[in-house]
Amino acid sequence: MSTLSKRLPAAALVLLACLASCCMWLALPARTADAMQIVRCTGRPNSDDDATTIQGATQSRITLEATVDEGEGVDQFVLHIPDGTTFETDDLTLTLLTGDDLMTRNDVSYDLSVDGQDIVLDFDEPLVQAGHLNIIVYGVYFPQEGGDIQVGASYTLTDGSKHDIANIPTIPVVGISGPEALSQWLEQQEWVQAWNSNTFLHLFFDPTILVTSFPVVLNGFFMSVGVVAVAFPLAIPFALVLALMRLSKFFLWRGIAATYVNLMRGTPLFLQIYVAFFGLPLAGINIPNFPLGVIVLMLNSAAYMCEIFRAGIQSINKGQTEAARSLGMTGFQTMLHVIFPQMFRIVIPNLTNEFITLYKDSSLLAAVGVMELVMYARTIVASTGSITPYIVAALFYLVITLPLSRITRVLEESVRGHRSRKRHTHTPDAENAGTAKEVAA
Repeated sequence: MSTLSKRLPAAALVLLACLASCCMWLALPARTADAMQIVRCTGRPNSDDDATTIQGATQSRITLEATVDEGEGVDQFVLHIPDGTTFETDDLTLTLLTGDDLMTRNDVSYDLSVDGQDIVLDFDEPLVQAGHLNIIVYGVYFPQEGGDIQVGASYTLTDGSKHDIANIPTIPVVGISGPEALSQWLEQQEWVQAWNSNTFLHLFFDPTILVTSFPVVLNGFFMSVGVVAVAFPLAIPFALVLALMRLSKFFLWRGIAATYVNLMRGTPLFLQIYVAFFGLPLAGINIPNFPLGVIVLMLNSAAYMCEIFRAGIQSINKGQTEAARSLGMTGFQTMLHVIFPQMFRIVIPNLTNEFITLYKDSSLLAAVGVMELVMYARTIVASTGSITPYIVAALFYLVITLPLSRITRVLEESVRGHRSRKRHTHTPDAENAGTAKEVAA
């Protein structure tokens, strides 16, 4: 009994402590529900090339879904759209998904307002039913430069407490170029849609493809100009040597030059390109595309320029050569100081025409994979199904050929006028003697 009596006070103390703890717990405010958790935050893919890519400056949408716990009492929800992203709220949809499978769609009444980049949703009745709150914002245009877009969200409970939703995943957006952004804008214009409703205009003059293909084809333009700018000057000295060989009194030189000229002019440039690009590698000779393209065009153009130079040299009066030799000039000096200056003045119009022809012939390099004008245009045509890139390529050709054609006509008129003045003011003997004296001086 004594032992039991000693234990009773201790047991009473423990019981009293437990009762006190229960009273304190009951005195605390009711525990709030768990905080809203993010389920997903995504953007709608909008790329024509990739079904998973989200591009900037292209219409998309944002879908955000968050959990609502039973009895949570969400009174207001605020969705923050990052700066630089534009959006529309006219077609915004908000749904509470409930049920074990979250397949029951419950419409929620709310008042919508926009405060800068914040979309504020004030619910007519607090959300107390468990489920997923699904919000879709349409007409979204992410920044053109792209990046990881971070959407923010917060909510306010009926007790006035405000909470942020954490761990919202970012939306990866791929940046696009200025022409691509302009193309996307044009697609939304009514006049462009009406224009493209015509099959012919859509195939040959689609404005949306025109602006995107221009910078791409521009790269091919620089390649074509680069090939011709290197090949043409290299062909001039080679053509001069061939012209002198064709005018030589030595039969062997004439035969070599004539054979080369007839071979190059008698076979298509297209065939020569194929022989160089596919034949040389089989022989173990590997040359990069750009220098090989330059070499082929240079060798072909030299054959045509050879005949231009030969005709120009033969058009010079033989009396000038005889007068220069009579003054003690060597054959080389006569050719360098008397014949060549006059010959070049005569053949400049024909050389300009040859440059135009060579520039247009550079398009044949597309057949062997050289990324010039036509090759870039063909790549875009294959992906879009529109002929518009070829029209853009044609414009780049005309940018060079039309001014040069005008220059050629001016030069031809200048040469004809110069010859006409000489014919009326000089006799042949006086002209030859004058030229020889000028060279001697």
